[in-house]
Amino acid sequence: MPARPPEPTIASLRDAPSEGAGDSLASYWTFYWAVAEAQLTRWLPRRPARVLDISGDRGRSARRAAGAGHSVLEVRDPMLERPGSGGRVASGNGHRQQGNGQSARGRSATVVAGDSGALPFVADASMDAVIAENRVLSRHLATEATVTEIARVLRPGGRVLLCVDSLTLGMALLAEQNYWAHLSDVPSAEVVLVPWPDGTITRCFWADQLRELLTEAGLEVEWIRPRTVLSPSAVEHVLSSSPRALPRLVRTELNAPPADDSLGIHLLASARRITQDP
Repeated sequence: MPARPPEPTIASLRDAPSEGAGDSLASYWTFYWAVAEAQLTRWLPRRPARVLDISGDRGRSARRAAGAGHSVLEVRDPMLERPGSGGRVASGNGHRQQGNGQSARGRSATVVAGDSGALPFVADASMDAVIAENRVLSRHLATEATVTEIARVLRPGGRVLLCVDSLTLGMALLAEQNYWAHLSDVPSAEVVLVPWPDGTITRCFWADQLRELLTEAGLEVEWIRPRTVLSPSAVEHVLSSSPRALPRLVRTELNAPPADDSLGIHLLASARRITQDP
């Protein structure tokens, strides 16, 4: 009987910048990005809107939003995008326009380099939607300040879609690196900063912590759920035997009932600005 492949380590589950990154988890990441794309498509406004994308995913979310007919401002933060900068401690306020992209439907995706945590170049209440995908709020370690800025630039009724690292991921990372003393402090900690094996830092959240952070910024939480409920090993097993099962797996994930947030390595949340001044 052939040996079963080992379970992937938590360190191997860092969100990758391109589809299929990592030979051992290529099928899982293909599934992950397909789910992320479908979730974003469902979430985007139905009418043409002004969308701010601070995800730092090299245009993935911006292209999807522009392709759906929205005018998109994509912010690329040099402090977050340079190699090895998993946790952001400080960034300048300078910014410059890098160029314009055009979607197939004629909407623009404008790219600007700047501080995605402070957004000094975005006017108050000027955006209908904000996309903060790709774990960007876990890489902005002062997450409260970034969320306050998101609330500031959203018009009343505007919405934000965001993705963060979960405490499930954080505790597994600590255990994998034998940080037992740090692990024992997690239940009582208000802020949990976790090192990756490469020395970068991530901030991790339970759903209740994320809900409180958003609420304090003047945002009404619509829902919080794991990015995926299906495990990497289950996805790899199914797709290795039936590659054409990908659309069925994505539909299964999208139609899954609300799940315990402890199931996911990443949490996805949607919130709406409900006040004039957060």
